[in-house]
Amino acid sequence: MYTTVRIEDAIGLVLAHDVTEIRPGEFKGPAFRKGHRIGADDICHFQRLGKSHVYVLAVDADHLHENDAALAIAAALCGPGVGFDGEPKEGKLLLTAQRAGLLTVAVEALERFNRLGEIMCASRHTHTRVAAGDVVAGTRAIPLVIRKTVVQEAVAIAEAQSGIFSVRPLRQARAGVVITGNEVFHRLIEDRFEAIVRAKIADLGSETSEVTVAPDDPDIIAAEIRRLIGNGADLILTTGGMSVDPDDVTREGIRRAGGRADLYGAPVLPGAMLMVAEIEEVPVVGIPACAVHHQTTILDLVLPRILAGERLARDEIARLGHGGLCLDCPRCRYPLCPFGKGS
Repeated sequence: MYTTVRIEDAIGLVLAHDVTEIRPGEFKGPAFRKGHRIGADDICHFQRLGKSHVYVLAVDADHLHENDAALAIAAALCGPGVGFDGEPKEGKLLLTAQRAGLLTVAVEALERFNRLGEIMCASRHTHTRVAAGDVVAGTRAIPLVIRKTVVQEAVAIAEAQSGIFSVRPLRQARAGVVITGNEVFHRLIEDRFEAIVRAKIADLGSETSEVTVAPDDPDIIAAEIRRLIGNGADLILTTGGMSVDPDDVTREGIRRAGGRADLYGAPVLPGAMLMVAEIEEVPVVGIPACAVHHQTTILDLVLPRILAGERLARDEIARLGHGGLCLDCPRCRYPLCPFGKGS
């Protein structure tokens, strides 16, 4: 696989070893690294280093050089909103977000990809919010020369998913908020939900179009929800009344407003009493009371996904159980923590 050739005949061939350059008092290190494809402009440099012959790599028709393999698999891994710049270095490329949004990873396909051997890909967790330019994954060919069949199989796995990685933009919603509870409605206690919900909506790039307060009456709650939708709200958030006490009637209010395909209950702490429904294609999220007492809850896990266009089914909610236990740290570091990372 290695052969010795005259430097003048090495153009287009691949170095099989590092070539060291020493400039006394200035520099000592590799002038050319193993795997470098020799160009015409390199010949004079080799000659200045006293190299008349070099060891080069002979790549047969059944194999690919690591950099060629990296280019092929990186291109296949990139779905909408993900790309890469520049040339591979030692068979490695980094994939970056081309826009802000929610990173989604075809996790099972990534596992199949990594089971092939000779190639690898490491990524951020799926459903991570990213900014444009953020690194989302890194891939590389492991040996210097890789079997072409392995690369072809890896490309096929990725292309079957239209790319294993994608970044979905978060839509800018007009959120209507219904705060429920007799105590708040009759001003017996001060509401704490509005400021929390407004801040989370704004952080996601959306706006709060209107906030209204309703008593524990399902018909009034339903009427307020329908009014907000009629006024142009394309996302509804309700707070309170999601538990099991007799006066917790917000769920019923959502249903009377036309909520369908509703999901109630989630394997996440804090946030077990989440409700997700739709009314006339408008997503409705019933926020559990825990969102008042905890900085980070299930709302932080599901709201970005809803704004990215996902319709959460029971299977997706069930997967949140793995990693869905918040440790309630004295100083919250979310999202730089395990919460929500298991799915």
